[in-house]
Amino acid sequence: MLVRNARLADGRVRDVRVEGERIEAVGAGLDAAGEVIDARERLLLPGAVDAHVHFREPGAPHKETWRTGSRSAAAGGVTTVIDQPNTDPPTTTGAAFDQKELCARHSLVDYGVNGGVTESWDPETLFDRPLVALGEVFLADSTGEMGIDGDLFEDAVHRAVEAGVPVTVHAEDATRFDDAARDAAGDGVGVDADADAWSAYRTAEAEIAAVERAVEVGVDAGARLHVAHTSTPEAVDLVADAPDRVTCEVTPHHCLLSRADLDDLGTYGRMNPPLRSEERRAALDERVVDGRVDLLATDHAPHTREEKEASLLAAPSGVPGVETLVPLLLAETRDGPLTVERVRDLTAAAPAATFGLERKGRIEAGMDADLALYDLERPRPVDGGRLHSKCGWTPFEGFEGVFPEWTTVRGDRVYDAAMDTFGTAAGENVG
Repeated sequence: MLVRNARLADGRVRDVRVEGERIEAVGAGLDAAGEVIDARERLLLPGAVDAHVHFREPGAPHKETWRTGSRSAAAGGVTTVIDQPNTDPPTTTGAAFDQKELCARHSLVDYGVNGGVTESWDPETLFDRPLVALGEVFLADSTGEMGIDGDLFEDAVHRAVEAGVPVTVHAEDATRFDDAARDAAGDGVGVDADADAWSAYRTAEAEIAAVERAVEVGVDAGARLHVAHTSTPEAVDLVADAPDRVTCEVTPHHCLLSRADLDDLGTYGRMNPPLRSEERRAALDERVVDGRVDLLATDHAPHTREEKEASLLAAPSGVPGVETLVPLLLAETRDGPLTVERVRDLTAAAPAATFGLERKGRIEAGMDADLALYDLERPRPVDGGRLHSKCGWTPFEGFEGVFPEWTTVRGDRVYDAAMDTFGTAAGENVG
């Protein structure tokens, strides 16, 4: 396959020749090899690596399956996903890893599986499996109730260092939660719920304190530590000031949504960590643009409408996002300070480098042919009814997005937007 006249993220127009699963050459005037696609100077990006998804299998296939979640990824230009351990059973033993890996073989895109930590975890068998990372390790309860104490966290970090595995941490300090704010939430349901009470309950200070402690533990142990879904600029700055082996991610919902949106979202905007003030959101977004944030990941955490249509205390935390990650960011490049090169780095090059995926994240000879083609002149409104996640809704309803025309994984066309069709190739484990 030859993709001719493609505009790369840095503005160069080049041909990209694919042989089998790999990019064979990138240059001008390349000879054709098989199918020729004229990109007509539209944007060609490396397939995105979403380092934080919850595809819900095993345990909750009514929310999402590896098939539906990976289709949603492919339709958004995401070609590799890394799944987190808070499924049922949690991925805390070798046997549980094997069970999840069997489910993941239904994925349309490439995938990695993380291991988790609980009081009953089995590190000996877990570290015998091809983990991408240990984590997210929960320092406070979230979906799946896998919160652990400080002593177990330190022990887990040291075990990960011995095994040569990175650690991803969900950093919130539950001792700094404001129970009174939670208890004042009222009994509104769905979009009528007082979701701002959740932001007041799981305070910004709880995240900042937990990130500070996690960084201290990670640095002392010599760990490769990654802080998941950082929602405050203060926490980002703590990571930015740490050694290079400490990194952080930010989600699109924490960049683009704030507590000001909760009147419209209600329980559909409940997530952990919660949305922050508009002032903190703007400061976080500045750090995404200027380079202090290492990468973007979605924390794709789908729940059904029926589950979200509950009171604030009864509704589950989490929002879908894998399909809208790149489209939302590319729309931001049309009239904002975010550049296409920065989008490429945040969604592909940086997550691949952070988690050691050596053949992912770049359009270069020898890399996997994970590609997505976009027309920046054809944005469209985000519509939950047109997305492919099983949950069928999005917190970004009505936002502008630039969606891919097609997506390939290791040279195979896995999504074609013209007919809204998917390929049949199977994703591979990158662990």
